Amino acid sequence: MTAVVLSSLVTLGVVDVHAKQTAVSTSVLETTETGAPALAGTRSSNIGPSGAATLAPIPILARDVSRLTLTIDAQIASSGGLASVTVVELGGSAPLSWSVNGDQVFTAASTYKLAALMLEAENIATGKADPNGVVCFQDADYESGWFDDYSIGVCLTRTELATRAGIYSDNTAGHMLVRDVGGAAALNAWAASIGATSSQFFDGNTTTSVDLAALWDGEAQGELGGAAAQAWLYPLLTGTRTESGVPAGVSGVTVVHKTGTIDLVENDAALVTSAPDGAYVLVVMTDGLGGAAGWQLIAGISATIWQFEAARSD
Repeated sequence: MTAVVLSSLVTLGVVDVHAKQTAVSTSVLETTETGAPALAGTRSSNIGPSGAATLAPIPILARDVSRLTLTIDAQIASSGGLASVTVVELGGSAPLSWSVNGDQVFTAASTYKLAALMLEAENIATGKADPNGVVCFQDADYESGWFDDYSIGVCLTRTELATRAGIYSDNTAGHMLVRDVGGAAALNAWAASIGATSSQFFDGNTTTSVDLAALWDGEAQGELGGAAAQAWLYPLLTGTRTESGVPAGVSGVTVVHKTGTIDLVENDAALVTSAPDGAYVLVVMTDGLGGAAGWQLIAGISATIWQFEAARSD
């Protein structure tokens, strides 16, 4: 990924707020030949491992997020659980990136599959992998999940495997996908090169909302295989079997996202493909709630961010 230089950092309580300069005024949502949404644009990823944006200093913050901060803090507090939130705006004349507890480490749950799917998409887009090539099941891949038709001799194309891992979040498919991209070490080295330096996907399986947002930022900017990668990846993460998080907080907008759930953890790492001033990334990670309570918090935060984005005037 292209490196970028320092930006101003304004700290409001536990929130890091960053104004960003951009080489283009908006992120444009296009449609690929397959009908899948794809983001066009040449702006480099701006999320570093600390969550700080890394662009030229801007002396005055164009927009005040203090009221938004108070609202999200109150939502988290009233839930009785823990949460981390990161937002990266991809459009408008003065896009921001900011976070609440963005560097706090949470259980990744199935969001590790997002990283694996993005790497597989990049490999396919760059010709390193064939989407119709097959991956065959091994005994060590098995984990109880959505599908239970695995046995020695069962082989799936990469697209079939990715559909199971993306739309259904099937665990065995996720294990096979990680193996196909080179294993956990290769996956984590690749993710770190994108900016996800605080994550241990799959092995240990922890991450931060800032790290997941860095992956989405790079993907949305076309830096991880471009339109070809997006055309393959986005349908696998749209209209999933778990739409109770970020998608439930927006209205009539396509959300490309990967959820993760285990025990009292519910996570959602999403690209909201359009808003009045362009697309934005929203990652919400939770712990201590689980089930309906976890999804309700994520959906509520998503609705709050959507209202904030709808009120933009730049």
